[in-house]
Amino acid sequence: MVTALPVESTSESAPEPTRGASSSGSVAASYGRDDEPLAGYLTLVGTYLIGLAGLGAIARWRKVAWPEQISVADLALVAIATHKASRTIAKDAVLSPVRAPFTRFKGAAGPGEVNEEVRGRGLRKAVGELLTCPFCLDHWVATAFVAGLVAAPRPTRLLASILTARSGADFLQFAYAAAERHAAHTPTEG
Repeated sequence: MVTALPVESTSESAPEPTRGASSSGSVAASYGRDDEPLAGYLTLVGTYLIGLAGLGAIARWRKVAWPEQISVADLALVAIATHKASRTIAKDAVLSPVRAPFTRFKGAAGPGEVNEEVRGRGLRKAVGELLTCPFCLDHWVATAFVAGLVAAPRPTRLLASILTARSGADFLQFAYAAAERHAAHTPTEG
């Protein structure tokens, strides 16, 4: 049985942690969030940084030449693909089993998308917040795409092209549906 912890009244400023306090709970309490996901966030940030260092080590071991710059075309391709990949991970109904350990279904959000509520505490809550937030995922996905452009540009461009084409197709689907709605409400001359 889960019981709620008593919540102290909120004030304009949270109490300062005691000197020498080392627990993340005291830092979280002084931060002012009742759900205390800060340690989970720190774990995610550490995971990201370790992954980034790992990518750098692999690139160095493989003697990958770092590009002086990324072309505007590649940057546009990766930006659109990052948007679509992040939105797919965070909202796509078909990927809900991936998010299910961290979320609870709330309802449909639009064509092929769902609204979910993050559940749990600590790391579970932090992962849930990451997986349900397309804006939060953008950084992770963009890093993967840029790393792919450096290490394996051809397959990365292929994957990014698929996601970019899917974004374009989605916009066309919405435009078509809007045109149909407009036509249905427009009186015909006769």
